[in-house]
Amino acid sequence: MGEIQYNSTFYAILMLFAGIGIPIMAALNAGLGGKLQSPALAASILFFVGMLASIGYMLAFEGVPKAFTSINTPFYYYLGGLFVVFYVLSITWVAPRFGIGNAVAFVLLGQLISMMTIDQFGLMGAPQTSITMQRLFGLIFMAVGVFLVVRK
Repeated sequence: MGEIQYNSTFYAILMLFAGIGIPIMAALNAGLGGKLQSPALAASILFFVGMLASIGYMLAFEGVPKAFTSINTPFYYYLGGLFVVFYVLSITWVAPRFGIGNAVAFVLLGQLISMMTIDQFGLMGAPQTSITMQRLFGLIFMAVGVFLVVRK
């Protein structure tokens, strides 16, 4: 299937909705973990439902894959799921104790720091984008914003 070209506005809107979904997912899974009295069971259910949705999407829009692995693919590319598991388990456990807003705000701060590091060094195949004063001030302002949002 050929790659469809989209513009930056489409990407921005798509990622905005993905961002909107993160606190919703956190609240739903935290609630499920509380009802089931097991954050791990709630995370397992989330991953099971997500796996079914991913497989359905793949089959509907991409078809059956020709290969599940590639000799040319570094092994660490397959480890992204570990970060998802850590995030889902931690947000499911922390959010009811710390608040959805607080938990997601600190996740956002972590994402900002991580993305600056990945961009600065072009890690894991990402395009390299140097840290400029403008980007650094933007990160600082966003960090201050995170703290202002969670401040009581």
